[in-house]
Amino acid sequence: MGRVGPIDQSEALHRRARAFIEASLLPDRAGSPGAGRAAAAALQRGEGAADAALPETFDALAIALARHQAAQCAPVARLFKARGADVDTMQRAEQIPAVPCDVFRFARVAAHAPEADERVFRTSGTSLGAASRGEHPFRTTATYELAAVAWGERLLWPDGARLRAIVLAPPLDEVPDSSLGFMIDRFAARLSGPASWHVRGGELDAAGFARACAEARAAGEPAIVLGTSFAFVHLLEAGLPEGATLLPGGSRAMQTGGYKGRSREVPAEELRASIARSLGVPLSHVVGEYGMTELSSQLYEGTLAAALARRPGPAPGIYLAPPWTRVTAVDPGTLAPLPAGEVGLARIVDLANVDSAVAIQTADRVRVTEEGVELLGRASGAPPRGCSIAIDQMLGGGA
Repeated sequence: MGRVGPIDQSEALHRRARAFIEASLLPDRAGSPGAGRAAAAALQRGEGAADAALPETFDALAIALARHQAAQCAPVARLFKARGADVDTMQRAEQIPAVPCDVFRFARVAAHAPEADERVFRTSGTSLGAASRGEHPFRTTATYELAAVAWGERLLWPDGARLRAIVLAPPLDEVPDSSLGFMIDRFAARLSGPASWHVRGGELDAAGFARACAEARAAGEPAIVLGTSFAFVHLLEAGLPEGATLLPGGSRAMQTGGYKGRSREVPAEELRASIARSLGVPLSHVVGEYGMTELSSQLYEGTLAAALARRPGPAPGIYLAPPWTRVTAVDPGTLAPLPAGEVGLARIVDLANVDSAVAIQTADRVRVTEEGVELLGRASGAPPRGCSIAIDQMLGGGA
């Protein structure tokens, strides 16, 4: 039998990741739509792994991905070597050195050659300039798409409603390297109803948005509005007539992203209330999304899913991670895990990140509890010491 090449290894790992994602969302494991902090936590710990529905433990798959990435990606290999991390003896995902998000701006983090790229997602570059955009290459987007749509369905349309998609973001053909654009495009395809985009050429089309809302009202069909925070702010300040953006019952909204200097900042609760009032939807139906270019999975507030299931749910501002993603708060200096409830930087292990880095270190401050992940904003100033050291090690400046 011939030697298995890296592309074949990658394809096998993608199949394993997709099998884990699909099994972890079976009704008898995840419970009712959007429910399951306890179920998700148990899956992440690998409890119940002997169940035939779950093909392997979270830790086993995470380490298999780390082994592939260390073998095929030089920056990851340097980080592992500098940290004295031996993938052959690892037993837990927390032992995998996490790659800081900033590294994606300075080095190619991929376990495959550029000619094998199916798509490359890039950060916006609005904070540090276009020349400092981070890049996340994908050999295949199949696993990304499965993860994004599966968790979006659980937290944004768990009721299976037929929804119109009204988008406050550029269409994918304008921003083919936007992970958000790709995700929303896949959402619109899955929802299979009418869809319209109202940010084009960098400009908000407020009048077109109002027309789309009027069409939804006339048809009596609920809609989901998908947009960035700054686009919602501009929409609310566009001076549209009162009631022009009201939507039928059952409608909802997803907002994502920070402001990045593109509009005046509005406190989260004030923006949520304004969106709900403008669209005529309950506060619970305005859902925040947390994602980043360097990841393949997203987190969402669980308010909508809880409201639709008529059960108590997490408070606004608490985000739920899918069972194939593990979020830990770590010390900014040492990157050591912190006890539950303590504030630290978000370390994220994402099993859908097959061909880049399974463990990602962010500069986002979080508090992680059994309820979920509370986002507390980015660490101010220079990169935290632990991230800075890891960047140096990956780029060959440390040993």
